[in-house]
Amino acid sequence: MHPILNVAMMAAREAGEVILRNLDNIDRLTIEEKSKNNFVSEVDKMAEQTIIKVIHKYYPDHGVLAEESGRQKPKSDFEWIIDPLDGTTNFLHQFPQFSVSIAVREKGKLMHAVVFDPVRDEMFHATRGGGARLNNRRIRVTEQKTLKNALLATGFPYYEFDYIDSYLASFKSFMLNTAGIRRAGSAALDLAYVAAGRVDGYWEFNLKPWDIAAGILLVQEAGGLCTDFAGTENSLESGNVLACTPKLMKEMAQTIAQTIPAELRK
Repeated sequence: MHPILNVAMMAAREAGEVILRNLDNIDRLTIEEKSKNNFVSEVDKMAEQTIIKVIHKYYPDHGVLAEESGRQKPKSDFEWIIDPLDGTTNFLHQFPQFSVSIAVREKGKLMHAVVFDPVRDEMFHATRGGGARLNNRRIRVTEQKTLKNALLATGFPYYEFDYIDSYLASFKSFMLNTAGIRRAGSAALDLAYVAAGRVDGYWEFNLKPWDIAAGILLVQEAGGLCTDFAGTENSLESGNVLACTPKLMKEMAQTIAQTIPAELRK
């Protein structure tokens, strides 16, 4: 295992312990609303600082891009992209679908990824060129060939609603032409589930780099495809992501093109 990936897994597990320790103390937590329906708790901040402390213990010169504390040491060739608690709203309602997401890119290229589900003790991890694993067991995307039999995952808009009509158009089309759609509330886990073959594909609008960086590499290393809505590998910049088994990409991309205006696919 690559040393950087080992440190990422260690940091994710320590953050997971912070999260679980506080899961039964929700009513005593300090919670802020950053914007409409966009919450941050003191657990998010504690978990993030736990991760950064572990990183800097082993790699003090590496840069960090974290959801709560922003960008640090931007001139480093290495940047750790951190979401300490992806699915904060779920966590605050004790709905057990949330995760720790950590990715590392070197000179702008995603190289290592960890998505950790502390409730299920599931550690999804990957290093570029080395495949994707769940608790050290190799994982692959499904062999699903058609949308007709596919199970998809998605995320609903919850604090920015300018594109809701376009999203609902895509949702309706996928709903009518698939075996089902799931909305669980953690983008990082949705992508990890594509990588693990639990769902066949996933799409969502307007995400942040820390939501999806680790998941994108997991999907790619599990044999899947991951693009933005324009068909390019620009999801970290656009915030739009389409991930699936290769045999579904054409149909999913066609649905996106037919239901989402060109200006929103950039």
